[in-house]
Formats: sequence, structure tokens, C-alpha cells
Amino acid sequence: MGRWLRPTCVSDALAAMADQRWTVLAGGTDHFPVRLGPARDEDILDITALSGLRRIETRPDGWFIPCGATWTDLIEADLPPAFDGLRSAARQVGGVQIQNRGTLVGNLCNASPAADGVPNLLALDARVILQSVGGRRDLSVAEFVRGNRRTARRDDELVLGVFVPAMPTSARGGFLKLGTRRYLVISIVMVAAVLDLRPDGVVRSACVSVGACTPAAVRLPGLEAALVGRPPSPGLVRTEHLALLAPIDDVRGSAEYRMVAVRELLGRALASLSGARLAA
Repeated sequence: MGRWLRPTCVSDALAAMADQRWTVLAGGTDHFPVRLGPARDEDILDITALSGLRRIETRPDGWFIPCGATWTDLIEADLPPAFDGLRSAARQVGGVQIQNRGTLVGNLCNASPAADGVPNLLALDARVILQSVGGRRDLSVAEFVRGNRRTARRDDELVLGVFVPAMPTSARGGFLKLGTRRYLVISIVMVAAVLDLRPDGVVRSACVSVGACTPAAVRLPGLEAALVGRPPSPGLVRTEHLALLAPIDDVRGSAEYRMVAVRELLGRALASLSGARLAA
């Protein structure tokens, strides 16, 4: 059996990580389900007791979501409308028990293509803050998540949290997820968007991302550019805007189905953020 270490301060955690390789444990909602059967011989670094890494902070230049912040913390936090998409994703991650235990940063580090938090972090232009004994690194989410279950985190680094830069109060976020049922389901397709709208409804800036259609969630720069200077409309979504997507065929849906679904979800998300309603 491996070791179990539960430090109470970041310096002790980093010192331990400098000496040997640890499996970092936060909420454990991704960790334990894949470890059914015989116990693995692995060393666990439990970060749930680290001081000061639970409360979401509002800073002059943005917001810091620490590694201990749970989905429930996100739901209950006083955050602006730009975070509405992330908050919506938090409400759809498992049941209340999972939301009370699971963390946004754990979801990010697990790096599943269907991780509900990642498209929203991309749309919020979030940065990942990593710390080791040797120093600190600051990466974009796209730089951090390198593919299916792969990240840029080194063995001696701890993800302290994610930083979301300040944005206009007029920015609004949205998130839509397609699954075989509404809750307790792995995403087949998901889309996230953060739009900054002028008073007349025209888009000043746009960040749009898609998950579960590539090994890692991606932004859609072509669609973002097409939205700027116009009111958000489902009709603006073109086939060429989806060129970066490469969905797979699996038991949850075919690649063809996913491409049809992602275009539909993008249209619905844009309609929702514009205040319009799509006909049934």
C-alpha cells in the first residue's frame, strides 16, 4: 500500500511533491470511481486541508477560483453574469453530493474531453496557476489541457487554482449540454459562450468553445470573429466555423450526430444570450 499525506499548508505540500511523485486528491469524485477492485499501490497527496484554498476571491483585476473550491461554492458565489455558463455547468455535474465534494480544478486536471468545466473556462479566458518549489507558472487553459487525460502539469507542481481576468459588467455567459438525460450524465456535446453586448444588442466581443467533440475542448475563433459587430444569431453559425472539431463515434453518439448537435446547441446558446427564443 502507498502513503497518504494530508498537509495543512501549501509549502509542506510542495516540499513533498519535490521529493517524489504523488497522486493529488481533491474532491475524489473522479479518483475513486476508476479505482474499483484491488487497491492500487500509489501515494496520495490529499489537499483538502490546505489553508486558504477554498474561498473564491474577487480581486481588482479579476477572480481567483482556488483548487479547493467545489461546484457548490461556484453555484453560491457572488459572481457576475459572465459566469452564468460556469454556474449552469456546476448545477449539472452529478447530484448535490457530487457538487458538494467535487472541485472545478479537479475537473480541469482530470482532463476528460467531456469535462463540463473546461469549455466554460476557455470561454472565460481563464489562466491556470501552477506552483512548485522552483517557482510559479501561468498557463492558458488551452496550453494546460493537452488532450484526453493529459495536462501540462509537472509531477512537482500543484495547481493552486484558476484566474479569470476582469471583464465588462455587460458580459454574459451561457452553457448548454447534450446528454442521454438531463442530469447525472456524461456530455455527448457541450457548448459555452461569453458575449459582451452593446446596449443595442450588438456583440462587442465573443468567446465560444465546444467540448466532447475533440480530445480537448476548443475555442471557435472563426465564429467569434463572425459574431463581433452583429447581434448574436443562430444563422451566423457556419459549417466552416466548426472545422477545428473532430468528434468520434462511440456508444453515446456518432461523429455525424455530434456535428449536427453542436451546430444546434451553438444556435440555441446564441439565441439565449441575445434574449431571443427559438421556435420548437
